[in-house]
Amino acid sequence: MATLQELEAQQKALDAQIAQARKEEFSGALNEIQAKIEAYGFDVSDVFPKKGRNGKSPGKKVSPKYRDPATGATWTGRGKPPAWIRDQDRGRFVI
Repeated sequence: MATLQELEAQQKALDAQIAQARKEEFSGALNEIQAKIEAYGFDVSDVFPKKGRNGKSPGKKVSPKYRDPATGATWTGRGKPPAWIRDQDRGRFVI
């Protein structure tokens, strides 16, 4: 059975081999990706589409459905309702 020092030396040698193999594979993968991007004419937005705050692709802006006649404030009907429309008949505020 190997001693602790021998096992640690083996682990150090394996860690170095793993790091070298990772570096070589990453380099090869990156070269392949770059070649395909160039060959197909992709640009940054094709490869990395923009995402919104929640990690999803940004959707189109939603137009408001309700307006407060007193202040002119609007609400789309999504999310938590504002105080001016909460607990009231929403039909009065439809745009």
